[in-house]
Amino acid sequence: MDSLLPGRLVAGADVDGFRIGECIHAGGNGYLYRVSAPAGRDPGFPLVMKVPAIGRGQPSIAIVGFEIEQMILPALTGPYVPRAVATGDVVRVPYIVMEWIDGEGLAEIVKRAPLDAAEVARIGATLADALHDIHTQDVVHLDLKPENVLLRPDGRAVLLDFGFSRHAGYPDLLAEEQRFAAGSSAYVSPEQLHGVRSDVRSDIFALGVLLYELATGELPFGEPSTIAGMRDRVWREPVPPRGVKSDIPPWLQEVILHCLEPEATRRYQSAALVAFDLRHADEIGLSDRAQRTATAGFVRQVGRWWRHARERTAPLATRADARTAPVIMVAVDTENPDDERHPALQQATRKLISLEPDFRLLCVSAIRAAPLGEGDTLDETASGKHLEHIARLRQWVTPLGVAAARTSLHAVESANAVDTLLELARANHVDLIILGAPDPAQARFAWWRSVASGVTANAPCSVHVVRVPERRPE
Repeated sequence: MDSLLPGRLVAGADVDGFRIGECIHAGGNGYLYRVSAPAGRDPGFPLVMKVPAIGRGQPSIAIVGFEIEQMILPALTGPYVPRAVATGDVVRVPYIVMEWIDGEGLAEIVKRAPLDAAEVARIGATLADALHDIHTQDVVHLDLKPENVLLRPDGRAVLLDFGFSRHAGYPDLLAEEQRFAAGSSAYVSPEQLHGVRSDVRSDIFALGVLLYELATGELPFGEPSTIAGMRDRVWREPVPPRGVKSDIPPWLQEVILHCLEPEATRRYQSAALVAFDLRHADEIGLSDRAQRTATAGFVRQVGRWWRHARERTAPLATRADARTAPVIMVAVDTENPDDERHPALQQATRKLISLEPDFRLLCVSAIRAAPLGEGDTLDETASGKHLEHIARLRQWVTPLGVAAARTSLHAVESANAVDTLLELARANHVDLIILGAPDPAQARFAWWRSVASGVTANAPCSVHVVRVPERRPE
């Protein structure tokens, strides 16, 4: 890898044929540039290039989020997402070129809140349309907030930033990092705080927070800065919207509080139902939610807290589609790329995937964390170290000849490789794990405490352990 820290792109530069224009946004996670398409490849609409921030001070999870968006955005279609045009190699030049959406950001609209009920319903209905559209394409957004929504001039919502998202048909690159990737604190759902990333009703909860914010100008749970503070929403009822702004109609409060139910089974079960109610206020069946003007009393709140304290076990995410191709995970030691066991592991992986007409291959490397004091070169930073090991994984898997669409590469910082591999296997519904045995010279005394033994003893699926034949003495 280039040892120099990457800088911002320069106007007039050429990246894979795309001519770089002005930088229109520079934030903590990266940059947005106006770009023009190469000759003969103009899609007929304006373009923007998204480039991640890499280098000193940039966490590796930001690169993982960028990889997720590179994977998910091109798989989505329809008017509620930007059209993806091209993606760059995450190791060489990471970027996404997509449609530039001309519209008003929801973050600017929220600044004008509280809005009248009709306007809240109009915006909420198109947001629900957008969510339903991506849900039918097997995607859960998981980071719905004002900054990630634009409204086109015709009023339709466009969802942005799929870096925290989950696609039912693709490996979940954030499965190992989920404790740090629950979403934005004001909008995250209770089940996300337990690591559940596959429930579309999480987006409905976030939609409820947005509706509350648009209708009252306030956030129902504030913006807690700790996980403990975020978990209060599991048991603590927010002040009803009519308790903040008395002229909010009961039907709108009914919809908002229905979205904000802490138990997913008590919420709307699809975004399409939210859209329908917001467009047909006179047909909404009102419950006791609609008339509340104050939170539950002390005794009821304490009761909810006590029940939550006794039921901390998170619901397990279910596989979205039982017909999904088998998922095969191979553990690759990229910390030691010259280890003699790599050829044997590659050969075994090639044979095993050849037995399946359809499969997905997860190549995983559990790497040591970058030092706290980052250096001056890219390889001495957390994000640079991540990219270096992704490059090594790609080099490892290339000889297998597996199509890129069937492969995902995971470099995960880990203090315990066994736990990392097991968590990824469970989160991604892995059907088979392939990994190497200890070095033959150490096998007699190292097996009982090796990664292979720990994974084999606790794996939720079958495990194939590859051993290099012991060399006979000459």
